[in-house]
Amino acid sequence: MRAVAFEKFEGLGNDFILVEAPASSLSRAEVKDLCDRHRGVGADGVLFVQHGVGHPSMAVVNADGSDAEMCGNGLRCVALFLVLRGRVAARDFTIDTGAGPHAVRVLQAGVEGRVEVSMRPASLAPEEVPCLAVSALRDAPLDVQGHRLRVTAVSMGNPHAVTFDALETTTRAALGPALEAHASFPARANAGFASMRGPASIELHVFERGAGWTQACGTGACAAAVAAVETDRAPRFAPIEVVLPGGALEIVVGLPGDPVRMTGPARAVFRGVVELG
Repeated sequence: MRAVAFEKFEGLGNDFILVEAPASSLSRAEVKDLCDRHRGVGADGVLFVQHGVGHPSMAVVNADGSDAEMCGNGLRCVALFLVLRGRVAARDFTIDTGAGPHAVRVLQAGVEGRVEVSMRPASLAPEEVPCLAVSALRDAPLDVQGHRLRVTAVSMGNPHAVTFDALETTTRAALGPALEAHASFPARANAGFASMRGPASIELHVFERGAGWTQACGTGACAAAVAAVETDRAPRFAPIEVVLPGGALEIVVGLPGDPVRMTGPARAVFRGVVELG
């Protein structure tokens, strides 16, 4: 048996087990066991944090054992953890991720914190999403289980497929897994089902790649805001409220090539030690 110290954090109900170690310190089977909500700690994924030389870094493994390039809610949790535990000297710093470095600023530090993240610039280029298309998908027709959806494909360092089509709850529930695994997305995609609540407010439900339906998805919120801007549903440069089941994030989309700014909460839940055989 070996003891593994961990901390539990959450951002808008998107919850994580945080471990100060490289991602290789746990097997993918151990990650799945830890994330099991009935027989383990329970989480949407494990965040592996390293610090000490150069920028702090975050690696993400989903609850199903698959690797994720990036996680916006997870990044806010890691930023708050680093400040709360004194692992960094300032509240403005950079965290390296599988999707590149991200500048963060901890606006409020406490058990309940608030963090601003400069997300990487969004891309609609098919080869960067990636998606199998000859040009960028903006409200492009896509057949999914007998339904023709209008989909915008966005990379936030990880792949997203966003639709603003009006769907019944039961239809959305069935189409989430199908859109996530659609053949047009060779690396799978986070499936975002969005609706405009006003000129600068979006309601969003995300079937997250590797985690399923989630309370919140930070990169998904950014992708939905970018999709809304790119399809003339929402303005550039102004705060866009993205309301997820777990709460709201504030997203600002600038010019193409500019970082997307995300601001939202993070919360320390508890610490513990688990024994792995």
